[in-house]
Amino acid sequence: MADETIAAPENNPLFTEFRASSYDEWYETTLASLKGKPFAKLIAHTYEGIDLQPIYHAEDSADLPHLDSLPGQFPFLRGTKADGYLAQPWLIAQEMAYRTPAEFNAALKHDLARGQTAVNLIPNHALSSVADLATALEGVNLAETPIFIRCGANALPLGALLLAYVQQYGGDSAQQLRGSLEADPLGEWVRRGTLPLPLDKAYDELAMLVQGAAVSAPNLDTITIHSYPYANGGANAVQELAFVLGTAVATIRALQERDLDVETITHSMQAAFSIGGDFFMEIAKLRAARLLWAQMIRAFGGGEEAQKMVMHGRTARHNKTLTDAYVNMLRGTTEAFAAAIGGVDSLHVAPFNEEAGQPDKFSRRIARNVQIVLQEEANLMKLIDPAGGAYFVEWLTDQVAQNAWALFQEVERQGGMAAALQSGWIQEQVAATAAARAKNLATRKDVVVGTNHYANADLRVTSDDLRVTSDDLRFTSDDLRVTSDDLRFPISNLQSLISFAEAGATLSQLTAALRANYATNQLINQQTIQPIPQHRAAEPFERLRAAANGAAEQPRIFLANMGPLRQHKARADFVRDFFTVGGFEVVYPDGFSGVETAVAAALADGATAVVICSTDETYPELAPPLTQQLKAANPEIIVILAGYPKEYVDSFKAAGVDEFIYLGADCLAVNQWLQQATIHNS
Repeated sequence: MADETIAAPENNPLFTEFRASSYDEWYETTLASLKGKPFAKLIAHTYEGIDLQPIYHAEDSADLPHLDSLPGQFPFLRGTKADGYLAQPWLIAQEMAYRTPAEFNAALKHDLARGQTAVNLIPNHALSSVADLATALEGVNLAETPIFIRCGANALPLGALLLAYVQQYGGDSAQQLRGSLEADPLGEWVRRGTLPLPLDKAYDELAMLVQGAAVSAPNLDTITIHSYPYANGGANAVQELAFVLGTAVATIRALQERDLDVETITHSMQAAFSIGGDFFMEIAKLRAARLLWAQMIRAFGGGEEAQKMVMHGRTARHNKTLTDAYVNMLRGTTEAFAAAIGGVDSLHVAPFNEEAGQPDKFSRRIARNVQIVLQEEANLMKLIDPAGGAYFVEWLTDQVAQNAWALFQEVERQGGMAAALQSGWIQEQVAATAAARAKNLATRKDVVVGTNHYANADLRVTSDDLRVTSDDLRFTSDDLRVTSDDLRFPISNLQSLISFAEAGATLSQLTAALRANYATNQLINQQTIQPIPQHRAAEPFERLRAAANGAAEQPRIFLANMGPLRQHKARADFVRDFFTVGGFEVVYPDGFSGVETAVAAALADGATAVVICSTDETYPELAPPLTQQLKAANPEIIVILAGYPKEYVDSFKAAGVDEFIYLGADCLAVNQWLQQATIHNS
């Protein structure tokens, strides 16, 4: 094919039929299309308090201070590396939580051979010795494969086990270890409400770990500041980012007080963000995170390398579902795409059935392949800051950064993260956002596909399904609580702890040795805070489905569809969807020609609730007699009207209508009420 140069638009005849339109022309055309409704109707209001316009143009981002910055240069908004992913793609770091080291090893080797590029270990009580680690990591070259271990407040004993394993089995490969031990005492405190040791002692251990690892494993990060406890509690993107900054500042200050310098601290530190479903907001959050992190570290006196944020991402748990779990594949794909565009350095994409317990080979494969497709087929490795220059993304990044920095400053005014958590101020901020999310979910302003909208009527959920979550497979601080029978050793530094681990000491014994003098219940109880409840947004609706499916007889609703199809279909379809999410069987007959035939059919069906479906214009002549005849034949029957004709509501209630459902009605509350009335009275 001949090489052809495409002419510029002004010289290209393909463009002669089109002319550039101004914003004012677009605005007038859009206003006319609204047919009298205000333009403000098109403005989206986010949980972050940022109002989104329907269109953005060059003027919206023209004066932003970061616009001319380059990848690899301060403030690193466009990435910490000048070449983006060209030389080093983000790590495919899929989490694994297995009940035994052997099971973990089998799954890990299987997945590493099929595209996974990092170990991501979620430890549990079965991982208690160097021998256990040797089993879990058998056949894995840690000199070439980065490793992440979610250690929380117990990173020192777990880190000692890892380094003892490497020294015993890997020779000098500790110098080549990469990844993170993910120490995060404050994050663990937020999630659980308590720690297995006083906070200041947790920082003592962290200082020992950072100082020792800087010599023993200089390329292994020891600290990871997690946004997960906030995101899983319902926080918004601004809150996530502000509290990550606040936690990082608190950690740096605590370690500086223990004679560590900012360069050593930041060289050992990275951040991990939950990636939610608001695509552009998540991209903006990650870009803003690098900008604010760089500013923060610069304020501490850190150099250019220290200012570069290392960022791990994890697709969100808060928006995942047990019901219709295959939809989680789509959610995870969107979130992974946002993470890659936002510039993460490593990523976990949750398997679609993660919330049901142990993912299987199929779900792990799909989750892993999402990342491989983004790298190899979507060619995201060949792009450098692909969102850069987009008017909306640049504007939104700036808004997220400004709002997060303002909230971070408020945390500082509260006395810092620890003080703000002890006073309950941070918990109140997250709870307010979580409550707003819950309200919008209940009224279906926010949609969770397959759960509060478009539910699969054939899907059955039981209470047993709701009892099993992936947390059942995860390590907790309780796994490291020790007794007076445990051995005690004199611990002076990380290397002494490593030596005891090499000699066969277990995790509990190492922990006992560390905490023999201060891990008293009295000290721990003095530092108890109100934890941020970790939950998924869909849980209330899932409990509805489980209650309905667990009933002796599935509750049933009869639709009194009045008149021809065009008269009742829109509302009948709405009603079917409205109550299917609550686990109801919805009887959907053809339209009835009159009140008497509808009443006879409803009574013959035996359903405990009837929903009248027609139009506002026909309701005055249909609803009162239909309701009265139903109630006369069966006083216990529940009658609901589809719609909310304001001028007739009082008279319809007087005729016996028990409830009205409509766009904006509280779907959760109505389903809960109807379940109580139908299941318990049946």
